[in-house]
Amino acid sequence: MSKTKLLLDVVEDMRALADSIKAVCDVVTEPETPTAKPEGTKEPEISLEEVRMVLADKSQSGFTGEVRDIIKKYGADKLSAVDKKFYADILKAAEVLGNG
Repeated sequence: MSKTKLLLDVVEDMRALADSIKAVCDVVTEPETPTAKPEGTKEPEISLEEVRMVLADKSQSGFTGEVRDIIKKYGADKLSAVDKKFYADILKAAEVLGNG
């Protein structure tokens, strides 16, 4: 492997590390807002396909970078790697894209 290729790999790894550190910082610095749910009330399950459809629509509307940032905020490089407990939060974050 050439030295240039090795250096490029190191740079790519450093960028990924920086993105991961930023995601951790974002999560740590977010104010916690407890949400009280009445007992017996269950939120409807949101499927991966539903989230993927909304994010694909936002991406096609010119918000690809923002969609990528939303996914990275939850510690993943791709949507399928995000824990499904965050799907509702991801949809809320995607709603505001293009509305503000």
